[in-house]
Amino acid sequence: MSNIVAIVGRPNVGKSTFFNRLIQRREAIVDAVSGVTRDRHYGKSDWNGKEFSLIDTGGYVKGSDDIFEAEIDKQVELAIEEADAIIFMVDVETGVTGMDEDVARLLRKVDKPVFLAVNKVDNSKRAEDAVEFYSLGLGEYYTIASINGSGTGDLLDALVAALPEKEEVEEKEELPRFAVVGRPNAGKSSFINALIGEDRYIVTDIAGTTRDSIDTKYNRFGFEFNLVDTAGIRRKSKVKEDLEFYSVMRSVRAIEHCDVCLLVLDATRGFDGQVQNIFWLAERNRKGIVILVNKWDLVEKDTMTTRDFEKKIRKEIEPFTDVPIIFISVLNKQRIFKAIETAVEVYENRTKKIKTSKLNEVLLPIIENYPPPAYKGKFVKIKYIMQLPTPQPQFAFFCNLPQYVREPYKRYLENQLRDHFNFNGVPISVYMRKK
Repeated sequence: MSNIVAIVGRPNVGKSTFFNRLIQRREAIVDAVSGVTRDRHYGKSDWNGKEFSLIDTGGYVKGSDDIFEAEIDKQVELAIEEADAIIFMVDVETGVTGMDEDVARLLRKVDKPVFLAVNKVDNSKRAEDAVEFYSLGLGEYYTIASINGSGTGDLLDALVAALPEKEEVEEKEELPRFAVVGRPNAGKSSFINALIGEDRYIVTDIAGTTRDSIDTKYNRFGFEFNLVDTAGIRRKSKVKEDLEFYSVMRSVRAIEHCDVCLLVLDATRGFDGQVQNIFWLAERNRKGIVILVNKWDLVEKDTMTTRDFEKKIRKEIEPFTDVPIIFISVLNKQRIFKAIETAVEVYENRTKKIKTSKLNEVLLPIIENYPPPAYKGKFVKIKYIMQLPTPQPQFAFFCNLPQYVREPYKRYLENQLRDHFNFNGVPISVYMRKK
């Protein structure tokens, strides 16, 4: 299980730009207007061979109509509680502000690695100006420029050196772990209560009632596995926390440590951006996925509603569309056991091992009939295929010129694997190797 690193700070210091650079995707919206980041973004990054999950906490505008003044403090408190390391970002252009001092006051109390990153330092004059940030009492600082990557190497070297070593968990010795993930108030706890036949988890209409990740052993009808609810019981004094942020951090941990993700979404809200973020996080972690559309009893339906809803979801998750989608109602206990049966099937698909002889017997004739397109006048010949000994399905295709096989043909090979060997709900990795 990888570490979690949170990027905190006041609005408009360049957190999202830095986040996008580390995950090498333009996921977080970046704008000169402060307070653009409202939803939380998260992704995977690595440095010097060490992988970690990254959270972009966003900043808010003080005095805005829909944001409370203490919002930034809540975010930082939650980040401190959940993260293994914290990057505190400040802006050299504006210098030390009152909000910076508020955040620094919280960070000085914690017993976790805190890295002070002074952003927008892109010339020697600004490097001299950065000295004033010693006044925050957080020790050494790192001068960086998120926009062009200057100085980020030194910061990341120090960051990965300070991250605690996570013990590798032997998956084979444990029961399969099925994580129930999704937005707050989608019905995750109710789903587990309905499955185990008792009110193990407190369920209310307040989003974020669940706080801690709790394992429940399920052993009924011939199935045995651990169910993980991504959160738990909340203290009354904490009900006004930034619940969605907490849910995201819990989901990250649960996804990284599970075999199959049961992604529960509220049919009345649809497959929105937050749910999509969680889906793609599971896909990037190469976990099995089952999408459960809950509260289906509340949706007005005609003969085409189910088909249209499913079609819309599959459009959003392209190109990884080979995912089971089940319409359930936890309240009425409709199709909840079908959901578990499907999750077990997806787990079996994820752990499936295909004999090398069978792979070559089935796929080589197909490849011969439709070989990789010639590239720069070179013809690629695939001679041999094998499944790699990894926890999730990964396949190596040995050929003479692996560098000339383009992404569309790799997707074609993945589709052939899915057509002939059933990897429903499981991400597949295809690698081209020199024979």
